[in-house]
Amino acid sequence: MDPNLLIMVSAFIGVLALVFGVGFALQGKSDSTLDARLAAFTGAAQPSRKETTDALMRDGLATAQGVIGGILQRFGKLPLFFRQADSPLKIDHFLILCSGTAALGAMVTTIARAPLPLIPVGAIMGFSAPWLWLFWRRRSRFAKFERQLSDALELMARALKSGHSLASGLNVVASEMPAPISTEFRTVYDEQNLGIPIEQALRNMLVRIPNLDLQFFVTAVAIQRQAGGDLAEILGKISHLVRERFKILGMVKALTGEGRISGIVLMALPIALFFTVYYLNPDYVMLLFNREIGRQMIGVAIFLQILGAVVIKKIVDIKV
Repeated sequence: MDPNLLIMVSAFIGVLALVFGVGFALQGKSDSTLDARLAAFTGAAQPSRKETTDALMRDGLATAQGVIGGILQRFGKLPLFFRQADSPLKIDHFLILCSGTAALGAMVTTIARAPLPLIPVGAIMGFSAPWLWLFWRRRSRFAKFERQLSDALELMARALKSGHSLASGLNVVASEMPAPISTEFRTVYDEQNLGIPIEQALRNMLVRIPNLDLQFFVTAVAIQRQAGGDLAEILGKISHLVRERFKILGMVKALTGEGRISGIVLMALPIALFFTVYYLNPDYVMLLFNREIGRQMIGVAIFLQILGAVVIKKIVDIKV
């Protein structure tokens, strides 16, 4: 391994860790030094040289975050994506994490003495790892919300039958049920308390949670508010419909389980064989990178892998 490359990667990771450390340290000290800064601004006290330097560093970090935020405003749906995934990281911090994992992937590939063309692949895989985690977190949150929706609708129907209003029913769901459905219904309840019409607050929740069953609920509430009717009975029927749909969905998943496992095996097998052969005979595998026809074969193989994944996904993905 080239020692210069190792030094460069280590320096990049060290600077990245230093930036994170300085940012968190200054964030923790911001509240304790606020009174001192205000006193210095009004003339009650004179800031020391160290306090002035810390203030300049904080202002510089805030300006950098503002620039990053301005760039990210062009990606309009990215904040909504992070909100849907309930990400514990802010967008700018998440992108810094992606840069760090990309450098780590390139360094691991270099240490493993992989072929030179695989070093960018390792960096791309490292950069993609946090995004895959975020996609998985978003999908898991949606699936959990979908499983909880039938119980929430039944709970609201019982609350309405006992004499509660629709807003009180939302509050009951927010108080009695676990996250994530309690968090979303709490947001709807707080929005309508602040003066937003309850139909609009429900539509906002539908934007955050794009779910077909939830759309039925929002539409039923909007129609009932305009035309009247027994909302408790409507919610009971929607809850029953959701439960029956989950039964059919379970049957479909059981019948398509073999196809999903076959797809996973067929996608992972060529990659596993590549690394196995490279470990046993590296010179044999390097022919794919050293010759033009080998590079063309790699491109065709990647295209066929993606095409096969799409076809298998279409076969096993049955809408219910």
